[in-house]
Amino acid sequence: MIESLLVANRGEIARRIIRTARRLGIRAIAVHSEADAGLPFVLEADEAVCVGPANPAQSYRNVEAILAAAKSTGAQAIHPGYGFLSENADFARTVEASGLVWIGPGADAITAMGDKINARNLMAAAGVPVAPGTTDPAADLDAAVTAAAEIGYPVMVKAAAGGGGMGMGVATDEAALRTEYDKVRSFAERMFGDGSVLIERFFPRVRHVEVQILGLADGRVVALGERECSVQRRNQKLVEESPSPAVSPELRERILAAAVRAGEAVSYRNAGTVECLLDPSTQEFFFLEMNTRLQVEHPVTELVYGVDLVEEQLRVASGLAPTFDPDALAPRGHAIELRVNAEDPKRFLPGPGAIQTWVEPTGEGVRVDSGYVEGNIVTPFYDSLMAKLIVSGATRAEAIERARAAVAAFDLTGPKNNLPFFAELLENEEFLSGDYDTALVSRMR
Repeated sequence: MIESLLVANRGEIARRIIRTARRLGIRAIAVHSEADAGLPFVLEADEAVCVGPANPAQSYRNVEAILAAAKSTGAQAIHPGYGFLSENADFARTVEASGLVWIGPGADAITAMGDKINARNLMAAAGVPVAPGTTDPAADLDAAVTAAAEIGYPVMVKAAAGGGGMGMGVATDEAALRTEYDKVRSFAERMFGDGSVLIERFFPRVRHVEVQILGLADGRVVALGERECSVQRRNQKLVEESPSPAVSPELRERILAAAVRAGEAVSYRNAGTVECLLDPSTQEFFFLEMNTRLQVEHPVTELVYGVDLVEEQLRVASGLAPTFDPDALAPRGHAIELRVNAEDPKRFLPGPGAIQTWVEPTGEGVRVDSGYVEGNIVTPFYDSLMAKLIVSGATRAEAIERARAAVAAFDLTGPKNNLPFFAELLENEEFLSGDYDTALVSRMR
């Protein structure tokens, strides 16, 4: 096992990685911006290095500063968490070229899955179901119009290099496509430096289901169940649960096998997630994308499968066998994660500010992965995620009851927050039935 680890991230995920590292006796090193100097992850690390000002481009995405911090502290490995540099293949290559251990999949796998069109074509060749759509970027608007006519409206217009729910639009006819194509292409050029656009079939009623995979040190790829991620606002997740209430045993067998094939197609190592769209009316599923990193929602898998995914990441990178039996994986109970964000609970607009009160809920089946404590300031420079409230129970009904109690007990004042939305959701009949889709939040609002 590695002996020292630099965490190239911030907030709750840095704190969560540091927790596992210290439990395993690994020296944990934090990097931080000037704005984050007083946050818990910095104070809890064995050592911390300031890598720049608040602007992420000058700190958390500053490759030279992060590598210099690793060198000066004697770090043996780098864990990128999620976001920032976590899916940057060039960074992964640079880390390894510097003689450090990269805690994540190989750069070639990141590259292969980073482009949605390339990934889609790879998956189709591997026998993973893909939605009807273009196999090459729509070179211009006329090509997009032609492709949409062949696929059939409505269509999804997607940035090929996008991710995290960004760079997507829906067109119900040619006039709408002409507007959305220009909008998505312009956004993609600004945000990702790549204006390539993909056209796919759009499913009006769909569920978002993903599979946690782990590429082991011995070359095998295993699946640790699925997560339901259909409670979303602006195509970004708010709630995740495992197992999915929409997935039958027969469907689970098919979707997990497809996810393993996806990983094997790119010789995947370490943790990753295969995201799919599920048509609940036909039980057909289609590959959406692969996230070549640890996911925000990984705790629900940890609670249902009884594993520490960060520990497993470290073991894979160290060439060690997993702590579990790959041939005896089975879910137990149910887990739900609520993303507690600094945003108003109606329109979900960011609401940063000073935390006046912060008292986390406790009790059986309750876990809180937080990035803040009372007295900290949630700044406008980063993602609005403050904490993840994760609950588990023997059944989905028990997990929901614990979620209700935990939301009510979470005493948080200062920044705007979405706890009132979760209280509303946990009484919503559609959510309670388990028969919901990605449009649930829009129907509630």
